[in-house]
Amino acid sequence: MNLNQDLVTQQFGPNAAAYAVSATHAAGESLARVVELVQPQPQWRALDVATGAGHMALALAPHVREVVASDITHEMLRTAERLARERGLANVNYKRADAMALPFRIFSFDLVTCRIAPHHFARVDRFAAECARVLKPGGVLAIVDNIAPDDAAPYVDSLERLRDPSHVHCLTASEWLRTFAQYGFVVEHQETLSKRMNFATWINQQKTPPDTERTLARMLREAPAAAAWWLRPEIDAEGTVTSFRLTEGLFVCRIPHQR
Repeated sequence: MNLNQDLVTQQFGPNAAAYAVSATHAAGESLARVVELVQPQPQWRALDVATGAGHMALALAPHVREVVASDITHEMLRTAERLARERGLANVNYKRADAMALPFRIFSFDLVTCRIAPHHFARVDRFAAECARVLKPGGVLAIVDNIAPDDAAPYVDSLERLRDPSHVHCLTASEWLRTFAQYGFVVEHQETLSKRMNFATWINQQKTPPDTERTLARMLREAPAAAAWWLRPEIDAEGTVTSFRLTEGLFVCRIPHQR
């Protein structure tokens, strides 16, 4: 396990229960949108990478033959398994796995998904290569992740990393498109989705210390123009940050039948 995987485990293991009920993760707009766009088929075998509390895997399960929910964190997998039992879903299997070195054979899956996780990956290129390897010819890849603007990505990353040290990088849309092209994916659909984050909830999700909370609030209040336009912080009459905006990129890609 590398250093960032250690950080992910430390950050998300103790907070697995919070992600099970997180509005952003459990019921965000992108969850249903992925299912709508990929149109999963009853005979498909699907893989959800970095499944977290399993929300994407569980959304796919009623539509496919099998879903493998994979994650680097044991506690997240146990949470996902509990949620599947509560919903009566028997076709979800669980596998501890590094997103950048997936323990599956070539051509194993019809569909690979990954939602709100790649910004934690040390090497997104390796992750994309692994997705291309395990997908069958003609298979579908659906990615949802927080993205950053070309002119303010470092500021957005610094904000995210201060709250969550396991954060690596929010790719820009253009970085995602270059990555897909590099590994042979054809992008069939691309869109962005906005989500307004309650500042207090966002802070509490990672049990952020008070001094860090104050710094994050100041960064949102004093963000430079490009970052402020992207994050759109809302500040009340007392100067308290109440919410801000994150933007998700949603990409649906396909590996050609002839590689």
